[in-house]
Amino acid sequence: MIELILWSLVLLIVQLMTPAVLALMGGQVSVAYLLSARDESPQTSDTVLRAQRAAANLLETLPAFLVLAILSIMNSTDVILLAQAWLGLRVVFFGLYLTGVAYIRTLVWIGALGCLIGMALPLLSRG
Repeated sequence: MIELILWSLVLLIVQLMTPAVLALMGGQVSVAYLLSARDESPQTSDTVLRAQRAAANLLETLPAFLVLAILSIMNSTDVILLAQAWLGLRVVFFGLYLTGVAYIRTLVWIGALGCLIGMALPLLSRG
């Protein structure tokens, strides 16, 4: 489970860096801009905006995943398959978000939410 926690943090770093990398590769920002205070916002492509929204979405669910993962370690609850599924679905969600796929992305998000619920239920029964 600890490895999954670390991989989820790697996913967070990748998602937080992706908008800047895409904007740099697209010529929308310069290295000087990325290293500056960024007082003004540059015009960016739809892909960069989608990458920013995907990262924001991960930031909304990652705390719940981390709490559930740590609680499952503390309570010796076996939710490794659900945690793996959550991480895999979040990777797929990121790819779908970047490419602009809407409806399938929503189904993947619902699946990831179901994994979080599945991780929480065994902790409730241990009460």
